[in-house]
Amino acid sequence: MTKRRSQHWFGGQGKDAFIHRSWMKNNGLPDDAFDGRPVIGICNTFSEFTPCHVHFRGLIEHIKAGVLEAGGLPLEFPVFSCGESNLRPTAMLFRNLASMDVEEAIRGNPMDGVVLMAGCDKTTPSLVMGAASCDLPAIVISGGPMLNGRFQGREIGSGTDVWKFSEDVRAGVMSEQDFADAESAMSRSPGHCMTMGTASTMASMVEALGLALPGNAAYPAVDARRNRIARMTGRRIVEMVNEDLRPSAILKKSAFANAIRVNGAIGGSTNAVVHLLAIAGRVGTELSLDDWDSYGRDVPTILDLMPSGRFLMEDFCYAGGIPAVMKEIADMLDLDALTVTGKSLRDNIETAQNYNPQVIRPRDKALTAQGGIAVLRGNMAPDGAIIKPSAATPALMKHRGRAVVFEDIDDYKARVDDPELDIDKTSIMVLRNCGPKGYPGMAEVGNMALPQKLLAKGVRDMVRISDARMSGTAFGTVILHAAPEAAVGGPLALVRSGDIIELDVEARKLHLDVPEQELARRRQSWKPPEPAMRGGYQGLYIEHVLQADRGADLDFLVGSRGHAIPRESH
Repeated sequence: MTKRRSQHWFGGQGKDAFIHRSWMKNNGLPDDAFDGRPVIGICNTFSEFTPCHVHFRGLIEHIKAGVLEAGGLPLEFPVFSCGESNLRPTAMLFRNLASMDVEEAIRGNPMDGVVLMAGCDKTTPSLVMGAASCDLPAIVISGGPMLNGRFQGREIGSGTDVWKFSEDVRAGVMSEQDFADAESAMSRSPGHCMTMGTASTMASMVEALGLALPGNAAYPAVDARRNRIARMTGRRIVEMVNEDLRPSAILKKSAFANAIRVNGAIGGSTNAVVHLLAIAGRVGTELSLDDWDSYGRDVPTILDLMPSGRFLMEDFCYAGGIPAVMKEIADMLDLDALTVTGKSLRDNIETAQNYNPQVIRPRDKALTAQGGIAVLRGNMAPDGAIIKPSAATPALMKHRGRAVVFEDIDDYKARVDDPELDIDKTSIMVLRNCGPKGYPGMAEVGNMALPQKLLAKGVRDMVRISDARMSGTAFGTVILHAAPEAAVGGPLALVRSGDIIELDVEARKLHLDVPEQELARRRQSWKPPEPAMRGGYQGLYIEHVLQADRGADLDFLVGSRGHAIPRESH
């Protein structure tokens, strides 16, 4: 049997092994803890600043129990926690930093395999990116969604109803008191957003990719079956170490194609685009923005779940979860794809059932016949921009309108509710300097709230374009991730208020109706914006971050650097 990686620390009788074992024994570990059994790192993103993860202290005990039952030694370690709700200027700025933390912690410590405890939006991709760059056996366990929100006798969804309530208050159709009461009714249990926001989407993506056990995505954080999945995850990672089943064996092109199609079927977050592109880059699998369009184009959105539909993750769970969705679109998937179970996707979903066809609709009653993510191109976004058709207004999917430009998010906030703002419901709102370098970090500000004077007239959607992202819980005819971004001189930087913009989603077209000579003249006077901070991590990020169409990873992090044994520390 090949010498386990951890035995390069703990095996033998020399000075170095003495030091490593002796220090570990102060945790109460007996001599036989170092007898060659698999050492399993448990990568914990617990933080009280990340409210989605406050239950991880309890969840980890079930993971440890599973590892012990399978004959492994579980050792917990912390990493940077990218909590979406509190972290400024945006958690996306720190996704790559967290991935570095994960990668170096795995490589530098005596572990043979790793359990990745994910939940809130950016924790899932950051953990998978870091683990992929090491390529040790790895498995994901998500923290699970909150219970459905309950307000005034009806169910409400995290994020999605915040955007609706906020606009209703600004339009004068909801009272400030009701808005305040809804605050306590929305997040009523541990767990992440129970809408199909980025957290639920990425939990679904790792399941669709084959990196998590079946059922991982949907069980609520407080459901006992979440603990059961955690326990089984602990057992399974020990087996994966014995089988040497690593991310590189699972994260093939077929796995990404499956995930993209599942994303279309569930009306998943647009944020999955940059995250899957970044994960593919780490493992060396070719994946492009155009793959998102081609693989997802003919996939119907069959999950009736906010923000695209009506229901919430708790309902989705009891309807059958991701396995039931994959069963419904099985003819679109590569069922031979390998998963962390050691079995194929076909085996994993063989017994899946749809217990509620109102939640998981039949394909002939889909929410949107053409779900997925549409990739738009044209002189406004030569490297691509994206839109989520299932969350957009059908009547606006082909539209020609006058641009109303906001220089950055501060300019937008200062002017959007100005009664004198020259804007009507046919206008197209344009926000720039909010991309990877411009914000920095590509914040979730792309779903700009509409001007108060239009809300008061009953307007609830308009075409909006930016180089930013938007929350997975958001909705509307919102064009995002325009690349290249304005801060590097992309065409978005050249748009002026009054310019005519043409959108045609079916034709995948986003065009600025301005002569090339005029755009060239404008480019001569363009100057890049001053960075928000010089030096430090932000300085490093701005210098090295790739554009959205390449996953917004740092250029020097792309690729897998493996898990070779580092030099001895003494």
